Amino acid sequence: MIGHGCDYSLNEVLWVCANLFSDVQFKMSHKRIMLFTNEDNPHGNDSAKAGRARTKAGDLRDTGIFLDLMHLKKHGGFDISLFYRDIISVAEDEDLGVHFEESSKLEDLLRKVLSRETKKRALSRLKFKLNKDIAFTVGIYNLVQKAVKPPPIKLYRETNEPVKTKTRTFNVNTGSLLLPSDTKRSQIYGSRQIVLEKEETELLRRFDEPGLILIGFKPLIMLKKHHFLRPSLFVYPEEYLINGSSTLFIALLTKCLEKEVMAVCRYTPRQNIPPYFVALVPQEEELDDQKIQVTPPGFQLVFLPYADDKRKVPFTEKVMANPEQVDSMKAIVQKLRFKYRSDSFENPALQQHFRNLEALALDLMQPEQVVDLTLPKVKAMDERLGPLVDNFKELVYPPGYNPEGKGPKRKQDDEGSSSKRPKMELSKEELKAHVSKGTLGKLTVPMLKEACRVYGLKGGMRKQELLDTLSKHFQKD
Repeated sequence: MIGHGCDYSLNEVLWVCANLFSDVQFKMSHKRIMLFTNEDNPHGNDSAKAGRARTKAGDLRDTGIFLDLMHLKKHGGFDISLFYRDIISVAEDEDLGVHFEESSKLEDLLRKVLSRETKKRALSRLKFKLNKDIAFTVGIYNLVQKAVKPPPIKLYRETNEPVKTKTRTFNVNTGSLLLPSDTKRSQIYGSRQIVLEKEETELLRRFDEPGLILIGFKPLIMLKKHHFLRPSLFVYPEEYLINGSSTLFIALLTKCLEKEVMAVCRYTPRQNIPPYFVALVPQEEELDDQKIQVTPPGFQLVFLPYADDKRKVPFTEKVMANPEQVDSMKAIVQKLRFKYRSDSFENPALQQHFRNLEALALDLMQPEQVVDLTLPKVKAMDERLGPLVDNFKELVYPPGYNPEGKGPKRKQDDEGSSSKRPKMELSKEELKAHVSKGTLGKLTVPMLKEACRVYGLKGGMRKQELLDTLSKHFQKD
C-alpha cells in the first residue's frame, strides 16, 4: 500500500493515480483525486521529496487532473500552509479545492464528498466604468441561489432515448408552415394595430451595454433593511479584459472601507435587460486562526428598489401590550435562542429527491430517509420553557382560549351574497368610446370578462385577448 509507513513519497502516489486515469478507455467529464490524510507535512524536512510532489501535482493540473484535500482531524490542528497549499489545484469554475474544517466523523467526510459537484462560476464578466476614461473588469458571482430539482428529461418509451421537442408555426387560414422571418409582433393601441419587427422589439428593450456605471457614493447608514429586493451578488476583480483591474479595484475597496461609504451604480447584466439600481457594499477580508481566508475581499452588489417598487401598507389600529406581557414574551424568546447557521439546514424535499435517485441508480430496496432538520424540537422546547407559556397565555388570551380552535365565521353582506360576479356598470356607448379612444386597457380583467359575457363573446383568459375581442366587436358596429 503506497503511503503506508514512514518511507513513502507522495510523488509516487500521484504517479499511480495518473496511471489509473490513463487506463480508462472512455471519455470522462472530469478527473479528480481525493486525498484523505491526517498528516499536514508528509515529508517533513525532506525538501527533495516535497519538491518532486509539487512538480507532479503541477503536471497533473496541466493534464486536467485536479486534486482535492480531504484532511482529517489531527491533534494540534491540521495546518495546510506547511505543504498542501502548494499542490491543491482547482478548476476554473470552482473555488479553492480545500475544505478548511477538519473532519472527525464519517458524516463529515460524506458531506464533503456529496458537495463536490456544486459548480461555482462567474455569472458574467463586465466593465466597471468610473467615468468616460477609466474602467476596469470585474466578475459577478452568485453566492446564494435557491437549489431546485433538476428538470425531468423526456424519454422515448420503447428505447429510453431522449426526445427532442420542436415547435412549428402555421398559418391559421391556409395551414402553411411559417418561418421565423414570416412572423411579426403587434399590439393594439388607440384602436390601431402597431406592428413591429423582431429587431425593433429588441431595440426597445435595449438601454445600455452590459456593465456597471458609477453614479456616486453614499454613507453605509443610508442602506436600510427594507430596501431588500433579492439576494445580493458578489463583485470581484478580473484581469480578463483590462490589465491592472485588480489594483484599481483594491484601491476603490480600501477607500470605501476607510470612509464607510457604498458605491451607487447602474447595473446592466446582459443585453436586452433593463438596468438595475444597485449599491456596492464593501466587504473586508477575514482570516481564521490559520491565516486562511474565510471571507474574501470585494463588494456585495445589493439591488435597490425604484420608486415604483415601494408600497404603503395600510396599518390597522395597534393594540398595545402592557409591560408585564412584554416581559413574559422576553423570557420566552430568551429561552429559545440558539446560534443559527444557514449551512446547518438542508432542504428536506431536495435531499429526499436525490436519495430516491440514488436508490434507483444503485438498485437499492428502499431509499435512505432524510432527517428533516427544519422541524421544531417540540420536546426540548417544552423542557426549556417550562411554565412560561402557560403564564403568557394567562396574561394575553381570554379564559378558555384554544389556539387550535376555528375562529368565528365572517358573515357575508346581503348584497355580496347574491352574486360574486361583477356587475356590468358600463353601457354600450361607453365601451365604444373606450375603444375609439384606445383606453379600453384601463378596465380591469373582471370588467372585460363581464362585458364579453354580456355580448356573448369568447375572449379567452388573458387581458390582451379580451381587449382584442371587444375591439373587433365594436369596430364592426
